[in-house]
Amino acid sequence: MHQKKLGEWSATAICGNDITSSCLYVSALTIVAAGQYAWLALLFVAAILFLFRKIYGEVVGALPLNGGAYNVLLNSSTKSNAALAACLTILSYMATAVISASTAMHYLHEIIPAINVNIATFCLLLFFLGLTVLGITESSIVALVIFVFHLSVMLLLIIFCIIFIANNGFSILVENFSLPVRGGSIGTALFFGFAAAMLGISGFESSANFVEEQKHGVFPKTLRNMWIAVSVLNPLIAFLAICIMPMSAVDSKVDYFLSFMGTLTGGKWLALIISINAVTVLSGAVLTSFVGVNGLIKRMTLDRILPQFFLKENKRGSTYRILGLFFALCISVLVVTKGEILPLAAVYTLSFLTVMAFFALGNLLLKIRRARLPRPETAPTALVVLALFGVIIALYGNIKANPAYLVTFLQYFIPAILIISAMLARNDIMVVMVKTMQSITKSFRKIAVTSRKSLHKSMHNLRSQEFVFFSKGDDIATLNKVMIYISQNEVTNKVKIVSVLKNHQQPSEKFLSDFDTLDRAYPEMDMEYIIIEGSFTPDLVEKLSNEWNIPKNFMFISSPGEKFSYRVEELGGVRLIL
Repeated sequence: MHQKKLGEWSATAICGNDITSSCLYVSALTIVAAGQYAWLALLFVAAILFLFRKIYGEVVGALPLNGGAYNVLLNSSTKSNAALAACLTILSYMATAVISASTAMHYLHEIIPAINVNIATFCLLLFFLGLTVLGITESSIVALVIFVFHLSVMLLLIIFCIIFIANNGFSILVENFSLPVRGGSIGTALFFGFAAAMLGISGFESSANFVEEQKHGVFPKTLRNMWIAVSVLNPLIAFLAICIMPMSAVDSKVDYFLSFMGTLTGGKWLALIISINAVTVLSGAVLTSFVGVNGLIKRMTLDRILPQFFLKENKRGSTYRILGLFFALCISVLVVTKGEILPLAAVYTLSFLTVMAFFALGNLLLKIRRARLPRPETAPTALVVLALFGVIIALYGNIKANPAYLVTFLQYFIPAILIISAMLARNDIMVVMVKTMQSITKSFRKIAVTSRKSLHKSMHNLRSQEFVFFSKGDDIATLNKVMIYISQNEVTNKVKIVSVLKNHQQPSEKFLSDFDTLDRAYPEMDMEYIIIEGSFTPDLVEKLSNEWNIPKNFMFISSPGEKFSYRVEELGGVRLIL
């Protein structure tokens, strides 16, 4: 079933609910860390985010496929590096979903004290599982309603804060600036404030994970809209806060900071509206996690990092098994942590910051290894390095401020990366298991033979998947690099090398001779050379994919130049490996 593509505001709402929900807590956390200079630290974060707009715009403009950091590293580095980035992204989404759902239910508990927070969190996660199984278009409508309501409530709070200041003057602001600087110096205050404030941009990476579900040209608009929202909301709310309340009051009000601001400036009715808004927008962040992780895991499954079992779709075109897996993982995290926020925050903070760093590294690799690839915009290298440096500072600041965060993060990260590594090395693991079976004693021979046959069958199915590389038929050195890449990153023993030539052209005799030599150099690989007369077009790729029953993400090309007639996304997922 063909899915509708998302427009600008539907796509912005899905990722925007995640990133803009940060204003519920990030301003307070930054004030705790940086005191009266929190608004300045938040402006520095807005500047870093502006650089990432360019970084994401270049990468996703060049490779507009789901997967975010995973996608760029897959097309510019090795599969194992891409899997590492994917693992971090999935951890970030898991933590985001559970934290957002749990925090939303804590706000709801303030409104309805009778509810059990953990049971309500389970129910909220289950609700969004059902909603995303229905389809992304339907869920985007809910996201848009939440997004508009959230921005409206934030505007209402800002208006009441301005009215409060107009009536009471700037005496509280003057008092706050007369206090000693947190950490003993402005530099120290800004350092720790900047590290804490970087939490305010979590969710910025989400749009890149479902870019294929967006209409053409929508993605850069989502980046712009998210940047404007957080650049205005977070610094402004922090500045207004130190204008209306003593900083000593902030430390004890972090969990319901904006509700407290509403009580001060408008009364209990405004605080109630803000609490209701907190419940809805944090719920919207849960939706973002489901949508974002669905696009990422689907791409990983297509690339055989995860079992093909997860690609099964329902009548609405939703990969419900992926969504069910993510729901199960979230519930397991909820049970293990008993809904405690601090362990989840450790995973959340370090995961998403590391993903941002990987994206900046991916941009640099794209510049070096895929320089010919057309892109709608280019981020200057110096600015990419500056953005990467900013993320590294934030990582260091968070670890220095909370050393236990690193240990907690590793407790989640190490098992996850071991599972992914096992999937990447499953062919080697099966070889070892077969050899082990052969050494089992005679008393268990029947069971061993049956198990060995089953493993042999699985290995055969894994290796029999054919791959295709489209070659110009004039450069054997390039083909050798292709074979090295496939040998190191894919499990297969069959590769078709296809040259699409016009006007009855034929490859040179030297190339054909060199191809035979190359074929002998890879005895474990069945290399077949095919010449097709015509033009290399998306229709031809589609035709060959159907005829040969080879998914398009198992078809490779070298980086196309500016003269290439088509955008990479028009090829339907064909990968760049050189």
